[in-house]
Amino acid sequence: MSKDKIINIVLIAGYFIFLLFSYITDFRIGIEIGGNFIDFVKSMLTILPIAFILIGLFEVWIDRKTVEKYFGHASGYRGYFWAIVLSSTTVGGAYVAFPVAHALFKKGAKLSIILTYIGSSALTRIPMTIFEASFLGLKFSIIRLLVSIPLVIFSSIFIGRLFKNKIRVNP
Repeated sequence: MSKDKIINIVLIAGYFIFLLFSYITDFRIGIEIGGNFIDFVKSMLTILPIAFILIGLFEVWIDRKTVEKYFGHASGYRGYFWAIVLSSTTVGGAYVAFPVAHALFKKGAKLSIILTYIGSSALTRIPMTIFEASFLGLKFSIIRLLVSIPLVIFSSIFIGRLFKNKIRVNP
């Protein structure tokens, strides 16, 4: 076994020993940490299985040529538009956005469009935007989107050009 695996096992075991010790000694901070861990695991178990099933279906049902047409190198600025539309309908935040981005990348999507998808998935989700508008106002939400989206696109194009020849994927 490698040194890194041993360190990981020791750290994970230490974490669970700490949680057990906290429950035995009624150490409040440790009990709260354990409660947060359980809430996180429950959240993952409700979102991830469905997301991975849908991503698996995406990989099987959606043709590579379709992804290349809408998200590939020849898509132009249309690809950025579709990336924002897709990200605004994605539920589950980064837990789902990164696996979807990986699936798009494997199917031939352009790196800068994938980066736009990831960046805008944190900004443009419809339920979160509605929630934000109800508390901070529609004007604030519109201004935030009008400022944020171009910045995400420009930074994605910049990063995509930086890594253009450095990242390869096997079809």
